[in-house]
Amino acid sequence: MDILKKIAEQREKEKQLAWEGTFSEYLEIVRKRPQVAQTAHSRVYNMIISHGVEVDEQGNKRYPFFSRELFGLDRAIERLVEEYFHSAARRLDVRKRILLLMGPVSGGKSTIVTLLKKGLEQYSRTDEGAVYAIKGCPMHEEPLHLIPPELREEAERELGVKIEGNLCPSCRLRLKEEYGGRVEDVMVERVLLSEDDRVGIGTFSPSDPKSQDISELTGSIDFSTITEYGSESDPRAYRFDGELNKANRGLMEFQEMLKCDEKFLWNLLSLTQEGNFKAGRFALISADELIIAHTNEAEYKAFISNKKNEALQSRIIVMPIPYNLRVSEEVKIYEKLIRQSDLKHVHIAPHALYAAAVFTILTRLKESKKQGMDLVKKMRLYDGEAVEGYKEADVEELQNEFLDEGMTGIDPRYVINRISSALIRSDTNCINALDILRSLKDGLNQHPSITREQREKYLNFISIARKEYDELAKKEVQKAFVYSYEESAKTLLDNYLDNVEAYCNMTKIRDPITGEELDPDEKLMRSIEEQIGISENAKKAFREEILIRISAYARKGKKFDYNSHERLREAIQKKLFADLKDVVKITTSTKTPDENQLKKINEVTARLIDENGYCPICANELLRYVGSLLNR
Repeated sequence: MDILKKIAEQREKEKQLAWEGTFSEYLEIVRKRPQVAQTAHSRVYNMIISHGVEVDEQGNKRYPFFSRELFGLDRAIERLVEEYFHSAARRLDVRKRILLLMGPVSGGKSTIVTLLKKGLEQYSRTDEGAVYAIKGCPMHEEPLHLIPPELREEAERELGVKIEGNLCPSCRLRLKEEYGGRVEDVMVERVLLSEDDRVGIGTFSPSDPKSQDISELTGSIDFSTITEYGSESDPRAYRFDGELNKANRGLMEFQEMLKCDEKFLWNLLSLTQEGNFKAGRFALISADELIIAHTNEAEYKAFISNKKNEALQSRIIVMPIPYNLRVSEEVKIYEKLIRQSDLKHVHIAPHALYAAAVFTILTRLKESKKQGMDLVKKMRLYDGEAVEGYKEADVEELQNEFLDEGMTGIDPRYVINRISSALIRSDTNCINALDILRSLKDGLNQHPSITREQREKYLNFISIARKEYDELAKKEVQKAFVYSYEESAKTLLDNYLDNVEAYCNMTKIRDPITGEELDPDEKLMRSIEEQIGISENAKKAFREEILIRISAYARKGKKFDYNSHERLREAIQKKLFADLKDVVKITTSTKTPDENQLKKINEVTARLIDENGYCPICANELLRYVGSLLNR
C-alpha cells in the first residue's frame, strides 16, 4: 500500500506541474523568468551546475552531478563541462558542433549520456528548468517562434531574450487555419522532457543500412492521410516523429555515429551549423538540440582517415574519456558495479577490490621517462599518496607527459566478470584478494584481444598487486595483534616519550627500580624511529616535533596518548610487531594451538571481524596466509 500511495503522490506532483495558457500569458512568464526561453545547450549546462560545483585547493573543479556515478574522471569531466557545455551555453560557436565522446569500452561514455538524459528529465520538472511549448506542436517548439522575424529585434529588447528559429510547417499551418493568424491566441503548455515519451530526448542507433530509412531521423509521409490532404507538402500528411524532431529543445544521443551510413550524417551538417534540417517537401525545419555521440579510438581514427568525412569532421568536437587512473576511485567503480549485479550477497574481504584495482590501474599507465619513476610510484602519486622525493607539481607533469594515457588497458567489467568467476569456483559466500587475483590471472588466457607480450606484462602486474596486498595483509594482522598487546604498546610508547623528553632537554633518566640516573636510551629510540624511515640526520627534528605536540596537548589540557601522532603510532606498531614476530608466526601457523595461542587467535580474529570488516571465513584465511608469509 505504501508503494501505491507513493505512486499516487507522484501522479499528483506531475499534475501540479501542468500549465496551459495563451501566448500572451506565456510572454508574461518570459518577462518574469527569461531563463525559460534558454537554448538546449544552456539548459543542459544549467542543469549540471544546479547540482553544485566543488573547487579544490589547486583550483580544479568537480561536478557532483557526475561524480556520484562516475569515479576518477574529474579532469575529463571538467574539460567537458568547461570547454563544451559552458561555452555552448554562452552561444559560442562550439554549440554548432556535435559532441563526440571518445574512449575505451566501459570507460563511462554511455554513463555520461545516460546521466545527462535523466538529469534533463528531472530538471524540466523544476521551476528553473521549466520548458514551455506550442500546444499540439509535434516538435514541442519554443512559443517565441510565433513572433514575426521583422518584430524580433524589438521583442528581444523588451523581453531580455534571444529568439532563434522559425515555426515548424505544422505550427505555421495551424496558426493560419486554427487561429486565423492571431498569434496572441495560440495555446501554450508546459512540457516535461521524457525519453520514454519522446519529448525533448531522442536516441538514434544505426542498424542494417539496407533496411534503415532516413525517416527515422527526420519523419515520414503519412500515406493514410495523403489522399485526404492531396499533397506531400501538406504538414497534415506528414509525421514529424523522427529522432531529430522529437529531440528538439533537449538532447539526442547518436549511438555508434561513426558506423552510420553517410546519408544519415549529411542531415547533421546543416543542423549543427545552421540549426535546421531538411525533411520531406518542406522548407528547412528549425531545431534546437544538443547532439551527443560516442565511439572508440579505433573507429574514430578510421573515420578521420576517410577524406569524404572532412565536412563532418569540422563540425565535431572530440572529448577524450579515458579510463580512471586512481586506485581508490577504481575500487568505487567495482563497488558500484557489484551493487548493480547479483553479487550483492557475497562478502568480499577487505583489500580484495584494492588488489584488483592495483592490477587494473597498472595496465593503464604508461612508463614515464622521468628518472627514478616506476609504475608503482606513479600509481601512488596519481592516487594522492605521498612518495618520497616527489611533489604535487610532479603529478601534473606526469599527467601531461602522455595525453593518451588511460585510453588502453583492462576495463572494469572484465574485473567484475572475473570476480563472478571466482565466486562460482568458491564453495563459500566469501572471496578474498587471492581468489580475485587468481581469477584475473586465469582470465588472461581467455581474453581475446590480449597479445602474448601483453599477457606477460599483465602477469607481472598481478605479481605486483599481490605484493601490495601482502604488505596490507601483514599490516592488518600487525594492528590486530598489537591491539591484543595494547598494554605492551602503551608501555613502549611511554618509555620512548621519557627518553625523547630527556634527549631534547639534555637531562638524565632515572631508573624506576635502582634510582640510578642514566643517559637517554639511543638504541631504543632509534629502533622505533627506523621503523618509519627516520634517518640519523632527521631524528632530532622528529623528536622535537613529538615534544612540541606533547606541549600543545598539555596546554589544551589533553593527554598525549597512543593515537595522538599518526607516524609515531605506526612506528610503535611496527616495532612491537617486529618484537612479536616469532609469537605471531607460531600463533598463526600452528596446526594445534595451545590454550594461550587459541585465546590470542580468537582475540585477533574478533578484532578483525568487529573493527576491520572481515567475516569469520576471511579473517581465519588472513591469519593463515600471513602466518605463511612470515614463515618464508
